[in-house]
Amino acid sequence: MGTDALPETSTEVHEADGKASNEPINKRGAVKTARFNIPEDAVSNTSAGENMKSRNNGDHVEVTLDASTVPNASETIHQVSQVIKKLTSFSRPPAVKKYERKRTMATQALKGLKFIGKSDSKVAWEDTVKQFNKLTEKTPGMLPRELFGECIGMGKGPNNFAEELFDALCRRRDYKVDSINLKQLREFFDQLVDKSFDSRLRTYLDMVDKNADGRISEDEVREIISSSASANKLSHIREQADEYAALIMKELDPDNRGYIMIEELEKLLLQTQSAQPVRKYNKAISRVFSTKFTNENDKNIIQWGYDQIKYFLQDYWQRVWVIALWVAIMAGLFTYKYIQYKNRAAYDVMGHCVSIAKGAGETLKFNMALILLPVCRNTITWLRIKTNLGAVVPFADNLNFHQVIAFGIAIGVGLHAITHLACDFPRLLAATKEEYEPMVQYFGEQPDSYWHFVKGTEGWTGIVMVVLMAIVFTLATPRLRNIKRVRPKILVKSTLFDAFWKLVMKITGFNAFWYSHHLFIIVYGLLIVHGIKVYLTKEWYKKTTWMYLVVPMVLYACERLTRAIRSSVKAVKILKVVPYPENTLGLYITKPRGFKYVSGQYMFVKCEAVSPFEWHPFSITSAPQDDYLSVHIRMLGDWTKQLNKVFSEVSQPPANGKTGPPRIDNQEDNLKAKVQIDGPYGAPAEDYKKYDVVLLVGLGIGATPMISIVKDIVNNMKAKQKEEEALESGGNTSLSPLSKKNAANFKTKRAYFYWVTREQDSFDWFREVMDEVVETDHDHVIEMHNYCTSVYEEGDVRSAFITMLQTINHARGGVDVVAGTRVKTYFARPKWRSVFEDIKASHTGEHIGVFYCGLPVLAKELKHLAAEFSHGSDTKFEFHKEIF
Repeated sequence: MGTDALPETSTEVHEADGKASNEPINKRGAVKTARFNIPEDAVSNTSAGENMKSRNNGDHVEVTLDASTVPNASETIHQVSQVIKKLTSFSRPPAVKKYERKRTMATQALKGLKFIGKSDSKVAWEDTVKQFNKLTEKTPGMLPRELFGECIGMGKGPNNFAEELFDALCRRRDYKVDSINLKQLREFFDQLVDKSFDSRLRTYLDMVDKNADGRISEDEVREIISSSASANKLSHIREQADEYAALIMKELDPDNRGYIMIEELEKLLLQTQSAQPVRKYNKAISRVFSTKFTNENDKNIIQWGYDQIKYFLQDYWQRVWVIALWVAIMAGLFTYKYIQYKNRAAYDVMGHCVSIAKGAGETLKFNMALILLPVCRNTITWLRIKTNLGAVVPFADNLNFHQVIAFGIAIGVGLHAITHLACDFPRLLAATKEEYEPMVQYFGEQPDSYWHFVKGTEGWTGIVMVVLMAIVFTLATPRLRNIKRVRPKILVKSTLFDAFWKLVMKITGFNAFWYSHHLFIIVYGLLIVHGIKVYLTKEWYKKTTWMYLVVPMVLYACERLTRAIRSSVKAVKILKVVPYPENTLGLYITKPRGFKYVSGQYMFVKCEAVSPFEWHPFSITSAPQDDYLSVHIRMLGDWTKQLNKVFSEVSQPPANGKTGPPRIDNQEDNLKAKVQIDGPYGAPAEDYKKYDVVLLVGLGIGATPMISIVKDIVNNMKAKQKEEEALESGGNTSLSPLSKKNAANFKTKRAYFYWVTREQDSFDWFREVMDEVVETDHDHVIEMHNYCTSVYEEGDVRSAFITMLQTINHARGGVDVVAGTRVKTYFARPKWRSVFEDIKASHTGEHIGVFYCGLPVLAKELKHLAAEFSHGSDTKFEFHKEIF
């Protein structure tokens, strides 16, 4: 499962090369033990003549260095003299001599304990000088201790870790100051960018061993845990610093000496640095990559262009043919109307303008009918599940297609309205009586005012529709729909700007988008009237607007009626409301009879106590086999915050002194917080069952549909196990027909789940699910990877102690200190290219489904990698996304 566990039985070897050493000496004797497996690379090489005696002592092995390990008396006298010299000296002991580590160990160790993030020390120093000059404007030439971290690139604000690093660097040089100049900063900087691992290690150990006596007390361990946790924004670890400090002391000080020797901590630190997983590259895949890139460079511009077009069609052929068909239909309708009016008398008066206006109007009828179909969610969900059309029609792009059609409508409205208002009407007014004569039957006697055309039914209905569409389209733009509720900073305070910003907040955002979209009811009513009173057409059978609209409008009306009936008939009851950290709410409700869904789908939720009209979509986090429904709601907008307030007012703790999440058991309270649901509806993630191998990626709360998929896989594994056990025993299974069907259709052989989140508390949302996966998945079908981006990447000095603590705690109890689960948490962000390379190497020649839910920024990277690793290869990554 990707976790690092230390064996209970291990061996510790201590150096005894007989050479002079400046390291602190353990006054309790030569024998020291610890329950950690220190690799040979972590200690110095011993000579062939060294003799060691070992004895098995229960759960660990102790190694005793015999007196014969000291080669001669002269070296012994020299060593004793060095100790006496150290004990009688009042100055800071000199630096510890470097260990003579093996080359392989040094290579691995050099990757860790980085103080400065940038690899180019010259560029890093230039940036540091710029920061120094900026931060010392008020204190000319002197950098205060509290700004040291910001100056060297460790972040702004209070930073206990950087301040302790400052103190350690000062102690090394006997500086007793609270601020330093640029020359002293350069000394500190040179030490921090020193590529020698021993130099980095000594600097780090100086931070831990504050009194430089070679012994580390429990208080010093507690301080480094607290500062490391604060630097990585790990509040739980900071709060439990006492507990974790006691754990480390228990492991490294089994004899209860009250301290641990610094070399013991060093060896453990080296062990955790060298124990980081090393990626294994498949040589065959590497050759394919190198060949592919070489061939790309050798291609000429024609070959390169051909390949780009070929790859584009391979990736987007479903979208391409749908868009091509749509454009072809519009082009056909426009051409048909243009030619029709070019052969009519109106063309002699208004020319090309009337043909363009009528051609654009015909495309408008088609698009106004078509735009309703992508939002008929029940119909689309039925087509996705019950038919095979999903193989050629990209149903997952329904909302994108809805937006594309809206763009086509905007172009059509512009052509239709502008040509009528700016060309047709002025030409009619300027026409001679002879030219105007054929137009009398359509417009009556020739008017002498432009207002005559505008005030007519055809005119004012068209203008009102244009205004309403402009409002709808504007408030639906992503920038205004997702506008941040943070007042932008301006240099000069202005009451007028404050009033303007408050107005912007009121008329924008999701609520404005939601309510303004319902103006379409008025627009469609006016469109029908406008079509009946259309210019230049009197025969009813030629007035085709209603013919375009009747089927889509009836279908959409049935959709809305279905939602209203289903949400009122299929009543649900709230089982419990769980307030999770990071402003997240877990809502658990009863599962209505007949409510069948697939993992990855979503449903709409409405709470009348918050708003009687608003429905909001949320991914279903429960599995289809569960007897309840659950959604996890992140409180970001006005509606979700108000929903949390309503639940907080009526929720009550469990009765009879029981522990557990708040519940809504009182009938009156249940009515106050009554919710209605509508769904389920199809989503891209539900297609995971089509693939034997899936890569599931959730960003923050975007993990919700992926968790449902993971639970579904776990439940199917359980069902399969029960079925196999029953068949082996010769009895009948107790599985329900639905469970048997799901188990029979269960094809997932391998699932990779990557959850990337910024906050440590987020892991509380699905802790039980992750623990259940570890306990159930004996065949290692699901590979779980949790990433906490607030923690600095492995190898950074700020996360070194967290890594060590993580290793100890996981080896001891199998629980990760960051997530609080049995799944190991990795630090910083995943290296997605490496992830794709490893999956491709493990599943050569297979079709792999990549499913992502989260913010758009990561979707672009994953989509690009999926395409890159599929081109020119028999291994295909098919990318599916769900953006919020």
